[in-house]
Amino acid sequence: MFGRINELDYLNSLYSSDRFEFLVMYGRRRVGKTTLLQEFAKDKEVIFYPAQEKNDSLNLSDFSRMIQLKLDGMFISPFEGWKEAFEYIDRKVSRRMAIIIDEFPFIAEENPTVKSILQHAIDHMWKNNKNIFLILCGSSVSFMETDVMGRKSPLHDRQTSALEIRPFDYLDSSLFYPRYTNVEKIIAYGILGGVPRYLEAFDDSLTLEQNIASKIIRRGAYLNEEPTNLLKAELRDPNVYNSILSAIANGRNKVQEISDYIHEENTKVSKYLVVLQTMRLVEKSIPCGESTSTRKGIYRLTDNFFRFWFRYEFTNNVYYEMLGADKASVEIVDSISDYMGDAFEGVCMEYMIRKGKEGKLPFVPYKIGKWWGNNPYIKAQDDVDILMIDRSGKKGIFVECKFTSDKMPHKEYEDLKNAMEAFPEIRERYMYFISKSGYDQSVIRHAKEDGAILLNLDDLFKD
Repeated sequence: MFGRINELDYLNSLYSSDRFEFLVMYGRRRVGKTTLLQEFAKDKEVIFYPAQEKNDSLNLSDFSRMIQLKLDGMFISPFEGWKEAFEYIDRKVSRRMAIIIDEFPFIAEENPTVKSILQHAIDHMWKNNKNIFLILCGSSVSFMETDVMGRKSPLHDRQTSALEIRPFDYLDSSLFYPRYTNVEKIIAYGILGGVPRYLEAFDDSLTLEQNIASKIIRRGAYLNEEPTNLLKAELRDPNVYNSILSAIANGRNKVQEISDYIHEENTKVSKYLVVLQTMRLVEKSIPCGESTSTRKGIYRLTDNFFRFWFRYEFTNNVYYEMLGADKASVEIVDSISDYMGDAFEGVCMEYMIRKGKEGKLPFVPYKIGKWWGNNPYIKAQDDVDILMIDRSGKKGIFVECKFTSDKMPHKEYEDLKNAMEAFPEIRERYMYFISKSGYDQSVIRHAKEDGAILLNLDDLFKD
């Protein structure tokens, strides 16, 4: 299993606790929750029940069989109800044991009373049983946050800890492709994002073009219809969600722009955007340093694969069908630099945050993000790829990211210096440049004079 060291250490620390623990673990589909739990369970005393989409009596029967075989070595008959099953666990568990129910929403949606029954078991039995470590896991982020941990849930405040499993960053994702160059690793991450199931689909013995053709474009490939299949599994009206995601992937970032693009009312689009944010597929981004009430907010896709798929396959599937998967993939890779701009900014953001955590930046950033807006100095709209501001608001790191085949020209260097003038309140300024293809000599000369940091793509993979 790649990565997840911190998450695994956290699970182990809870297992080693000398009291009752109740962990709510969640994260979007395909992110690797079950794999993590299986790795954790390898050398532990565990009852691992993977709930399924079936009626309540069948889930209860399967759960009964599993816990009886584990705790008594034989199965007699299903328990009359979940109450009896939980009471049995309390009586029989005599040593530290993890009780894992994977995809708990499959049970609780079919039988909502199980949450109240479990709450009663925790309050009256389990919280005094130091041998029990309960883990409820689920892929429906909204359900786990609202129906399990939310204020109106019977289980509210019963959990002793919560853990959201997020996609890998670019560095952990690169471990899937040891034979790729660093450039290829970054492009693969830009295409697939950090969801393990998607990363596993690519084969680093094949070129990027071959992987795109055989794993994404070609009909029947796992990733060919993955986004629509995922939306169908989670949502009642996937067609509208598809349209919204397509609009954002193709540059429509505001509610009005999305509404015009898909011919739906603003109120409907806004409601659907809230759901997509809950699913961790979309986020609302505001210029770094500005209030959350600003009207400058825009929507962007948080998942690289969804951004890639909706920009290319969803938008051009009829054309690609006629063109053929091989030629389509070559066409995509030939212009991949145009697509990689946003993805590379995300990679650079992850790098800068990692350096901040390591204490290797000039200060600990308090606000981090992209900035855009009016620059009075040049009397025009301007932007900064990454802006990091300290808590006092008087120190700032300004970062320019370029993923092109040409060396960064001096104009880009001067553009960032001009952008800094939009922040007169930031007196202590630091400039960072991250370029795939290096720098013109004039940039190197001026950076030395100004104390600016010039990084290349290989630097992103160094300790």
